Amino acid sequence: MRNAVKRPPAARWTRRALAWLTTLLIAALAFQVPFGVGQAATIRVGLAYGARDHAAIARAGTASLIFGIGFMSLTALAMLLAPHAILSFYIDVDAPANAAMVGHATIFLFVAAIFQLFDGVQGVATGVLRGLGDTRSPMLWNLAGHWFIGLPLGYFLCFRAGIGVIGLWWGLSMGLIICGIALLAVWSRRIGRLIG
Repeated sequence: MRNAVKRPPAARWTRRALAWLTTLLIAALAFQVPFGVGQAATIRVGLAYGARDHAAIARAGTASLIFGIGFMSLTALAMLLAPHAILSFYIDVDAPANAAMVGHATIFLFVAAIFQLFDGVQGVATGVLRGLGDTRSPMLWNLAGHWFIGLPLGYFLCFRAGIGVIGLWWGLSMGLIICGIALLAVWSRRIGRLIG
């Protein structure tokens, strides 16, 4: 007689997948604001760069970063302080049938709250650097942060350490943290040289 492989019920996997998808939609929706700010920053910084107006470059880039960081800080706080209120836009959080999904989504929202700030920083910093004509730094840091650190870490945590899909999210978070900090440092160095 063959040994039967014990697998969790399909419904359990479906609840996790729906929780992951719901949280991903929430995080992606929140990212649209810093993404748009990053696009506007590309134009504003690029115009000032073309005019060789170093003070305007610094103002446009700094204002964009402050707005992006501020907005993502608010979304992170909302995810930490009111996860059920946010989830209620997508699912009935009080329905007993959704209890497991709400539990998983709340954990995912916690991780998303941590990476929100850095996701906003890297999104806007990419835009301000693009305005300076620097597309190489964001590309290299995203490559390093996500492919060389975030993905291997996520894989290890998910499959080797056995913590499941949340491990992939922690890997994504680490990639975003590295990119956000590195691109902010690149911007600070570049703007320091321009106005220094």
